[in-house]
Amino acid sequence: MLLERGADVNAKGVFGGTGIFDYQNVKRALNDHDAFSSQVPAPPNWFIFSDPPSHTKLRTLISQAFTPRVVASLEPRIRELSRQLLDRAIERGEVDLAAEYSIPLPMMVIAEMIGMPAAEWPRFNGWSDAILKLSHTRSAGEQAATALSEFRGVTTEMSAYFAEMIELRRASPRDDLLTRLVAAELEGQRLAPEEILGFLQVLIVAGQETTTNLINNAVLCLIEHPDQRERLQQRIDLLPSAIEEVLRYRSPVQWMMRAPRRDVEVLGKIIPAGKLVLPMIGSANRDSGQFPLAGRFDIERAPNPHLAFGHGIHFCLGAPLARLEARIALSDMLERVKGFESASDEPWEPRQALNVHGPARFPIRFERAKAARCQ
Repeated sequence: MLLERGADVNAKGVFGGTGIFDYQNVKRALNDHDAFSSQVPAPPNWFIFSDPPSHTKLRTLISQAFTPRVVASLEPRIRELSRQLLDRAIERGEVDLAAEYSIPLPMMVIAEMIGMPAAEWPRFNGWSDAILKLSHTRSAGEQAATALSEFRGVTTEMSAYFAEMIELRRASPRDDLLTRLVAAELEGQRLAPEEILGFLQVLIVAGQETTTNLINNAVLCLIEHPDQRERLQQRIDLLPSAIEEVLRYRSPVQWMMRAPRRDVEVLGKIIPAGKLVLPMIGSANRDSGQFPLAGRFDIERAPNPHLAFGHGIHFCLGAPLARLEARIALSDMLERVKGFESASDEPWEPRQALNVHGPARFPIRFERAKAARCQ
């Protein structure tokens, strides 16, 4: 499906783009770099909005610091943080899952990973909120102007903060992500300070927001589908498969941006060169032509080739971390509580960004489990 109207707009008010909704063409737009460029209206130092060969160099350098081994080594600390957060709510039998758990958990993980002290976490959270609102610059009016102004202010603050931290890491390296980013080298080239800043901005918002929404959406899916929740509690080995189905069924990121390098034909229509294109990931992941019974939430769905983390050379670098955090969070919840359900009759309020999907507030109630499974 292709949507284009004079001032193209999707259901959330995104202007100036042509929406692509079917699985095959969304996948093509994400992966065909000869036809679709990733250079779109976005911060110029965010490597995810660059094309080869620049993207290849930047991703290779960043990957030296953000390795699978580094992600795997975080598991004990993530478990510790998860349990600390749940401990605060477990006796009450009720929690705002977003505010008290799914937002602070990935925030703490990313902040510690970068090397920010705990005292700086409130500042980190403020940066994340401002960067997240940047999606509103795709809409028109005062909201877009405010979002852009806030982002510029945060960028200035972050630039000064991390310039100082980079100098400290050069003088006295530590075992943290920032030190590894400073030390990364490829054919004599290193990341420039503005490139490090750009990656950290992407990591702060994507690393936190994707995981927050993945956890919230998983619990939401299990509340809405009690048969699947019961199946998962009986077969905890299905948790990895269940997480993949949540990623498909309620994709945390709903769309990306691309721009045709030349006039491109999609479903019999021509998209002009340079026209902003919005590949709608959330729609592609519900395409019945790709996924049988696409509207059904099935924790045993296989195969499940969803596009929630993108596709091709721009596949999300943080996907292993998001999956790890979701696996720990959900296993903790399923172990320690039972019968969780929504604690509000009101429709849930969406997160304050145009391109993500998940609740901003998510009050749930539950009972404490009688016994915990051994780890």
